[in-house]
Amino acid sequence: MKGLGADVVVDYTTQAFETVLRDYDVVLDTVGGDTLGRSLQVLKPGGIVVSIAGPPDPAFAKRAGANPVVRLAIAALSFRVRQRARRRGVRYSYLFMKASGDQLREITTLLDAGTIRPVVDRSFDFTATREALAYVEEGRAKAGKVVIRMTS
Repeated sequence: MKGLGADVVVDYTTQAFETVLRDYDVVLDTVGGDTLGRSLQVLKPGGIVVSIAGPPDPAFAKRAGANPVVRLAIAALSFRVRQRARRRGVRYSYLFMKASGDQLREITTLLDAGTIRPVVDRSFDFTATREALAYVEEGRAKAGKVVIRMTS
């Protein structure tokens, strides 16, 4: 991972990331739940956790054009995490992900240019999909993504 530019490497199977990492400006939470709460601990004052897996927040409800009753319900969903963030002097924001052909084209350009270099643990032909799924389910993938090739 250090070869990919990481300043600090955390082995999530043996280390609690919140005991190793400190003073970050931004955390992108893709897991939610307990991980979201622990992510608040690694931020410096004024930092922000942006989550695609946590509860929606009032700003999301407003952007979505939700009616006042729905806005109130959404505010209640994220009340605890927003309160915990406020106590720590940091912020919480929910980001709704949606499919975007424009973004996929931009990512393709970045991949083709080598700007984004995904880490691939192992590749499988489409005919070996069951083997690939077993490989993932058994936890054998250690560093990177498991890819199923649609063409040979």
